[in-house]
Amino acid sequence: MKTHFLRWAAALVVATPFASLAQKTQSYSWDNLPKITQPSFRKDTLNIQKLGAKPDGVTLNTQTINNAINTISQKGGGVVLIPKGIWLTGPIELKSNVNLHIQKSAIVLFTGDKSQYALIEGSYEGKKAARNQSPISATGVENVAITGKGIIDGNGDVWRAVNKAQLTEGQWKEKVASGGVVRADGKAWYPSEQFLKASVEGKSMLLTDGKKPADFADMKDFLRPNLLVLTQCKKVLIDGVTFQNSPAWCLHPLMTENLTIRNVVVKNPEYAQNGDGMDIESCKNFLIEGCTLDVGDDAICIKSGKDEEGRKRGMPTENGIIRNNVVYNGHGGFVIGSEMSGGARNLFVYDCTFMGTDKGLRFKSVRGRGGVVENIYAKNIYMKDIAQEAIFFDMYYFVKFATDSPRDERPIVNEGTPIFRNMKFENIVCHGAKKGIFVRGLPEMPIQNIAIENATLQAEEGAILIDASGITCKNVALLSEKTEPVISIENSQKITFDNIEVSKGAKRFFTISGDRTKSITVIKTKLEQASQKVEWKGGAIESVLSIMP
Repeated sequence: MKTHFLRWAAALVVATPFASLAQKTQSYSWDNLPKITQPSFRKDTLNIQKLGAKPDGVTLNTQTINNAINTISQKGGGVVLIPKGIWLTGPIELKSNVNLHIQKSAIVLFTGDKSQYALIEGSYEGKKAARNQSPISATGVENVAITGKGIIDGNGDVWRAVNKAQLTEGQWKEKVASGGVVRADGKAWYPSEQFLKASVEGKSMLLTDGKKPADFADMKDFLRPNLLVLTQCKKVLIDGVTFQNSPAWCLHPLMTENLTIRNVVVKNPEYAQNGDGMDIESCKNFLIEGCTLDVGDDAICIKSGKDEEGRKRGMPTENGIIRNNVVYNGHGGFVIGSEMSGGARNLFVYDCTFMGTDKGLRFKSVRGRGGVVENIYAKNIYMKDIAQEAIFFDMYYFVKFATDSPRDERPIVNEGTPIFRNMKFENIVCHGAKKGIFVRGLPEMPIQNIAIENATLQAEEGAILIDASGITCKNVALLSEKTEPVISIENSQKITFDNIEVSKGAKRFFTISGDRTKSITVIKTKLEQASQKVEWKGGAIESVLSIMP
């Protein structure tokens, strides 16, 4: 759908520093999905127990496990076998051509001794930062895997702070008794005085002004690692393993190509701060299928760097398939943002179930991020008991307003303006949510060209569109308990509703507001389903609405 606005925006892209984000890429469709190359391995196998590792949960096996990985890699590749037992270890570094196979009934338990984790240059929300070394990591390797039916436990509770309100009384007492310190107001627990001091003082972990990781030794406890970090790797397979109790994010592939995550279970407590399940950042050609997630933050999340640093990296997350996954607890089932400054494109999400997540399909950003998110397709998404919105777009992430509507400020579009456009969602079912659809763009850059077809959304509220352009809802049932109005439109253009069903007893079908609202078309929809058809507010005029049979 080409409009005057889009032609203007396209011309602006050519004339501004973010022109590189609009480069041509291969076109994909449901009939032409991205292809992901799988790794392969020699059958040569080395059992860590034969090298002296002990599965007693007491012996620290760090050196033995890493020696086994190095030995197999240097011999041309193969399998490093972790058999049944509890294997206590420090950081593990993966190498090329090695399949780390964790047998069923095996638990790889990472030590709570933080001295075992070196301070390194890592990444935090897309920016260079001091971090503790990740329990499992790899940089620049190729043809690598973690497979099996075993469990990898990050021992995250020794790293994380937690608020008293997030725990039961019994859990809180147990936490306090375990050690650590309680904040002066008695409302939060911290693993150490060092962590408390860094947190309360708001210390930064970013590597700026020539700082080195060693300069952060006085706040080491605060620099929680992600459980698994794969940086600039190629041909990666993660299959069958359970990852749990991550100190921060759980699975974090970064600038990695040809990645497969299959039949994986990811578990974090609900109170796990930054306890994301999977953060796929600036990756190309990836498949996530058959996974189950129950986590403390976003579940399956797409990222590509933050603000100027992410734009300079210029690596979108692209050409991805996300299918046949189940998400239980999480801040979002499938999420893009908010650190998406390098962009995201050509993503296909289908046959997924979200049960009890805060939000379902979640897209978030804010002024200053920049980046283009486009060509996102989702179908056959089934949701139940969503705490907030089933379908959610918000360009005011972490911005607070006195009301639901932002001020009508329109700064000049520049490289920091996020662009979300060209998406299609079909066959979407939600049984229970606070809102069915929530779209809030920026006055200077609306959310553009989103099509929702064949959806049934049972929610307290129907649909809210603010600063949106080219939104189409076709064959959509908005079965909302709050029926006044079912659909709210504010300062939006080129909006089409085709064959819309609302709940019986709806009091008002539309509230249309804002003097920038234009071109609303209603097709094959009986506005008589509601006792009042339209309420006009805030400078909107009746001539913007066209009703067609």
